[in-house]
Parts: sequence; C-alpha cells; structure tokens
Amino acid sequence: MKIKKGDNVLVLTGKDAKKTGEVIEIDRENNRVKVAGVNIQAHHKKPRNKDDKGGILKTEGAISASNVLVVCPACKKATRVAHAVVDGEKTRVCKKCGASLDVKAAKPAKSAKSTKTVAKEEVKEAKAAKTTSKTTKPAAKEVKAATKKTETKTEKTTKTATKSSKKA
Repeated sequence: MKIKKGDNVLVLTGKDAKKTGEVIEIDRENNRVKVAGVNIQAHHKKPRNKDDKGGILKTEGAISASNVLVVCPACKKATRVAHAVVDGEKTRVCKKCGASLDVKAAKPAKSAKSTKTVAKEEVKEAKAAKTTSKTTKPAAKEVKAATKKTETKTEKTTKTATKSSKKA
C-alpha cells in the first residue's frame, strides 16, 4: 500500500467523493484506510453504569484504499505515488511534480546546555541585533540623502537637455 498514516488524501468515489482529509488509520490486511471527516458512521452506545453516558457517537468508517489518492504537499494536486532512490533511501515521489511525499520530522538536537542558558543567549543576541540596527539607521539616512541629491542633479540635467533641444 502506498498510503501512510498522516498523508493528506482525496476521496475519489462514494458519498464523500471530492473530500480531502488526513489518514488516521491503515488496515493493510484488508487494504482499507480511515480518513478524518470521511465516511462518518453513527454508533449507538448504551450506558453500562450510572456514571457512563450513552448516546449516538459519530466515528469515521474505513474505506477502500483504492478509492483515495495522495495529495502532494508541493503542488497540492491528487497524484499517484512513484518510488525513487534519494540518498540511498527509497522514498515516495509525486508523479506530477516529482516532489518527495515523505516528510520526515526534524528531531530537535539534544544540547548539553539548559534551557535557561539558551534563553539568556537568545536575549543577548536580540539586544546585539537591536544595537546594530540603531547604528545602521544613520547610515541609511545618509544613503537616502545622497540618492535625493543625485536625483535632483539628474532632473536638472534632463531639463537643460530638453531646453537645448527645443532651441535647436
């Protein structure tokens, strides 16, 4: 099965056709998937004790995996899945745009520093960034003034050039 838990899929057939949702559960033996918000079924629950509440519960039902297509996160289109070897690993690839469908979550690197020291360093860096931005502001004002001077000079030269061309 080319669909994985957490994939965003488009339903092709049935009462929920053209709906998209995230895959919640996969049953590989029966080739079925459960998609969030698709194939909602009502289950009647009887209270088993006085603290338990009964009622009608709505849950997602399984649909055939052949009735869904993976939605590519890059091109946002429903696509078939191809396989390609990237960096020595077999990955799932979008057939339409060639983007990878396997998104691996980046694990945060464990550091020997405590979170307090990291926070203190971030505050110091922010203060340093503020002081450098203050020092660059006067320089930016000088650049703006210089550009205004050059703009006025070019305007004067264009005016004189148009006057001389009118005289000729």
